[in-house]
Amino acid sequence: MARMTGKDMVIEALKREGIDLVFGFPGGAIIDVYDALEKDGNVKHVLVRHEQGAAHAADGYARATGKVGVCLVTSGPGATNTVTGIATASMDSVPIVVFTGQVPTSLIGNDAFQEVDIVGITRPCTKHNYLVRDVKDLPRILKEAFYIARSGRPGPVLVDLPKDVQNGKAEFEYPDEIGLRSYNPVTKPNAKQIERAFSLIRQAKRPIIYAGGGIIISGAHKELRAFAEAVNAPVTMTLMGLGGFPGTHRLSLGMLGMHGTYAANMAMANSDLIIAAGARFDDRVTGKIEAFVPKAKIIHLDIDPTSIQKNVRVDIPIVGDCKMALRGLLNIVEDEGRPAEDWIEQHQAWMQQIEAWKARHPLTYKKEPGVIKPQYVIERLYEMTKGRAIITTEVGQNQMWTAQFYKFDEPRTLLTSGGLGTMGYGFPAAIGAQMAFPDKLVIDVAGDGSIQMNIQEMATAMEQHLPVKIVILNNQFLGMVRQWQELFYGRRYAATKFEWNPDFVKLAEAYGAKGFRATIPEEVDDVLSRGLEAEGLVVMEFAIAPEEGVFPMVPAGKATTEMLLV
Repeated sequence: MARMTGKDMVIEALKREGIDLVFGFPGGAIIDVYDALEKDGNVKHVLVRHEQGAAHAADGYARATGKVGVCLVTSGPGATNTVTGIATASMDSVPIVVFTGQVPTSLIGNDAFQEVDIVGITRPCTKHNYLVRDVKDLPRILKEAFYIARSGRPGPVLVDLPKDVQNGKAEFEYPDEIGLRSYNPVTKPNAKQIERAFSLIRQAKRPIIYAGGGIIISGAHKELRAFAEAVNAPVTMTLMGLGGFPGTHRLSLGMLGMHGTYAANMAMANSDLIIAAGARFDDRVTGKIEAFVPKAKIIHLDIDPTSIQKNVRVDIPIVGDCKMALRGLLNIVEDEGRPAEDWIEQHQAWMQQIEAWKARHPLTYKKEPGVIKPQYVIERLYEMTKGRAIITTEVGQNQMWTAQFYKFDEPRTLLTSGGLGTMGYGFPAAIGAQMAFPDKLVIDVAGDGSIQMNIQEMATAMEQHLPVKIVILNNQFLGMVRQWQELFYGRRYAATKFEWNPDFVKLAEAYGAKGFRATIPEEVDDVLSRGLEAEGLVVMEFAIAPEEGVFPMVPAGKATTEMLLV
């Protein structure tokens, strides 16, 4: 065993965990770890322009790769600036490890310069966190942090490093395995529960598979597709589940819930069996809980037992990894040897009804001469990229139009803030994804409001030579809030109209990037083609219809069948 300083232990742990990229911003309380990072030279550091950007970039890296993302910041405001990013990762089950500097242990509690209780502050929004008080404990804590972040239902872990711990010395004994008595996530599902679930599936006439982000996290997309095709069951996805099942597949109903498709919401309401996989029945999906799926029995597959029975009654719970659970169901289908034609015949009337719902109210929008509709921009973006890009989004109307009109056929190609709804997430997340996949096309779809929340990260993208493309749907409004004000507050646009915005093209040029603008529909294709083909960082701004809404829409407190349509 080598005797080592705490700061060197951090770097050695990163290398042992396969971490070769860190996002961060230095300061006095973390300067020693930065010095060790620079001296070692084996872990690349990306200097962001705001600590929130570091947390979101680590998050985007983690979502795009499935690996743990890491960020490194100083104490006080450096640490508190990561809280939004930590909460974002927590809500969407993203594995990140956040290292924060801290004042020396002798000064903790004395209101020292740049001291905050970041462990206390982040306790509600981390999977676990640590204040390291003794350098002897650091190797174990580092191993535990990465293990907890990536195992079970993934999530963020914070490690707070006082300056004396960073500089103290101890034996570096890095554990090969971790055993925590109070933390033993169940991955293998109960075989009897799978058999019970299949007995319901065998009898169902109107089944629907409701797939969430857990499908993508567990890498279960192939099993999901095989199972859906084997039993001829339609699939609807949450926002976080998009890409977990091909959006262009004949069995896909697209997204469900508040801004879901008419067919998906009607199918859920009229189903006799819901097979929920890696989804948590959040309020944006269920709407009025008393009216949610009144005719259906529910099978719920999830690795997190606290998510089962939390919001809705479940008939058959299956705790475990989604991939293993779906493989178990698929094995029964294959062992049974029932002809595919039987499943097709059993669900034929159901599929015909679904096709009728699709035809009755497809996703659409009203075209107006001389006016750019945002849905058209997303449609053309999809067609030009052939669905092969990694798409990040900000939050608001831009996010929902992307979810509706861009078809995601592969997992980890949509990176978006679902549970927390964090404006300013998309661009730094795109930086993280582009760092992970330098040769892939990465596009951030943004609104003029949310892009300004972390627009300073254009400097980071330029410094790292990242060819991220930014599509700004500019309606001069905080669009989603404006839509609610239009529909439910008598068009009183309280604090949602931007009377002043920057010239985004000139702003791009000021950072050294390229900028293009379209103001009429005839310019959309030209701007998209020039922007997508240009080298380096590009901003493409589209002056869209100011009062365009996102539809369908389920008003708050209403059943998901009570949709406002175009």
